[in-house]
Amino acid sequence: MKHLISILVAASIHAAPAHLPRDLILDLDADRGVTVEDGDRVSLWQNQVAGFAGRDFVKRDAGRKKAGAGRPSLRKEVKELNGHSALVFLQQELVCMDEKAFDSLTQGGGCTWVTVIAVREQRVGLKDVNSFFGNLRNDGNFEGIWGCVNDDNTVWWGARNGITFGRFDANNPQLLGPKLEKGRFTIVAGRMGAGTEKVKLEIFSGDTKPAAATEIRVNPKANPSKLAMGQERDATNHPGHESFDGEIARFLIFARPLDDAELKALFSSLRETYGIR
Repeated sequence: MKHLISILVAASIHAAPAHLPRDLILDLDADRGVTVEDGDRVSLWQNQVAGFAGRDFVKRDAGRKKAGAGRPSLRKEVKELNGHSALVFLQQELVCMDEKAFDSLTQGGGCTWVTVIAVREQRVGLKDVNSFFGNLRNDGNFEGIWGCVNDDNTVWWGARNGITFGRFDANNPQLLGPKLEKGRFTIVAGRMGAGTEKVKLEIFSGDTKPAAATEIRVNPKANPSKLAMGQERDATNHPGHESFDGEIARFLIFARPLDDAELKALFSSLRETYGIR
């Protein structure tokens, strides 16, 4: 029997918490919009941004030998999160089945993603690719964006523009941040500049001073795919193979690069909310 843990807030998040900047298109909050079944296994995680096309992140059995094996678990009233909840991903995933909802992020408008996350020991699938989100296309040159940790939990993210296939090169950069401490929640973010030529990619971990930066050429014709939480894409050919082991309490995406002041205020608010120091 499915049990609804929480429901979507009725009002638009754009007009709700004042600390959230404009152009928010994704707010996955482990305290809200989570449906569980078979105890604590999550079958649905709903975007709290009212009216946005990419709303439902659902369990995905395609490609798995055992139905339901890809569902993360809900961990409630987490002491180190000021009593907030988190979803535990152990090479598991939830996928938004809207094919185009998040395509524009890499086509010139830029983006900012921010997450409250904790890593665990990584089980090796593809060496140094343990993804906590991504909307890479499942064929061709695998364009899109993705956030990952290496096998030693060094965090990184990148954009793939679809011009060439590669791991890693100028069209498919890997932007390395610091090594994350296992079991400790922290705030990690990535920012991609707006524009249709070369733009800056930045990674932030723990604070709003960039840990690293690089550039990538924008391809407005790039065609990313479904956004997945817990892995790099809708990887039905080998689900869990490039997925991370860890926990996500909050995941936000803005359809533009936040300015430094906005990012600083957002980090401050998340620290206060989740008790992160």
